[in-house]
Amino acid sequence: MQFEYHQPQRLCVTAVAALAGAGLGSLTSFASSWTTLHAQMKAQRLASSKSTRQELYKQFIDEASRTYGDALVHDKLEVSGIIALYALISRMRVLSSRKVIESAAVLARLITDTYFQPNKTLAELQAMIHDGGVDPLRDFSEVCRNELETDLLA
Repeated sequence: MQFEYHQPQRLCVTAVAALAGAGLGSLTSFASSWTTLHAQMKAQRLASSKSTRQELYKQFIDEASRTYGDALVHDKLEVSGIIALYALISRMRVLSSRKVIESAAVLARLITDTYFQPNKTLAELQAMIHDGGVDPLRDFSEVCRNELETDLLA
């Protein structure tokens, strides 16, 4: 009779072990799926953020170039261009690293200050081109490229 008494216990232990194994397998599968999905979503957010920042930096470079060119040959401040630069800098404050923001602010001040300097003649512009002095966007561009390459905001 002892044999009959232990048989149901063995069946019960076997059933519990099978259920525990199935539960652990399900949990492992769920954890793996969740981890994969989380990694994919993070990669998608980073790609989207990078794309948004690239477009913002392009807009800033376009506006700063146009406004700087105007400042070199005119002494009347183009307020709309300066305001557009500061609006783009404000957007950078939400999306970009501190180095990018600081570089953009320095550039905006340089452009504003250029309006209050004497207009450049063609000969002065040619000399600036040869000396590399007509490219105030270089530092900003390099800071942006470094940020995007290293993706410090990850």
